[in-house]
Amino acid sequence: MQKHAWRHAWVGAQARSRPSLLEESMGPKVRGLIAAPLAVFVLAAAVFLATLILVPSTGGAQDARVEKSMAALKEETAKLGTPRVEGKDRVGGKDPPALYFGSTRMSNDSKVVDKVAKEGGEGMAATLFVKSGDEYIRIATTLPKTKAIGTALTGPALDAIKADKPYYGEASVLGAPYVSGYEPIKDASGATIGVYFVGYKK
Repeated sequence: MQKHAWRHAWVGAQARSRPSLLEESMGPKVRGLIAAPLAVFVLAAAVFLATLILVPSTGGAQDARVEKSMAALKEETAKLGTPRVEGKDRVGGKDPPALYFGSTRMSNDSKVVDKVAKEGGEGMAATLFVKSGDEYIRIATTLPKTKAIGTALTGPALDAIKADKPYYGEASVLGAPYVSGYEPIKDASGATIGVYFVGYKK
């Protein structure tokens, strides 16, 4: 019995060690042609995954200070009530819609943004924009009023807001580089009526 068992085991091992009929029909050159592209594909996939892991996204990275100040700005305005627009206001030589939180009109009123910027630490700035046609106009800001009030949002942050997305990353604010955050202000219906901004100079 042991002799027969050993013989069956030896025959099975020999069978497993032999190439299949398909492998024999392909030959070494064909197998090599198949293996080479497969190896390249595996290598390319590994490089792609490594790139995703090692290279940060500048547009999506949230700075801790900016994130904290953004939360504070949204919290302070939420205390006043639901955001809405009603009528118009004269702001920096323009007449954009008047932005309210509850019954508090925000145009030319810097109390909320001043508080958020002060709590955010040295160099922190805060701004509220209102949607006016295709533009978003600064109506309340801690930036120098003579330069900033009434000016429009530009750059990649504007593109993100128009796509109904927030923007976090580097942005040019009145010609200076800022580490910044922008998020849409939405009314009760879910429509974007303005923009929150916080950031500090690099």
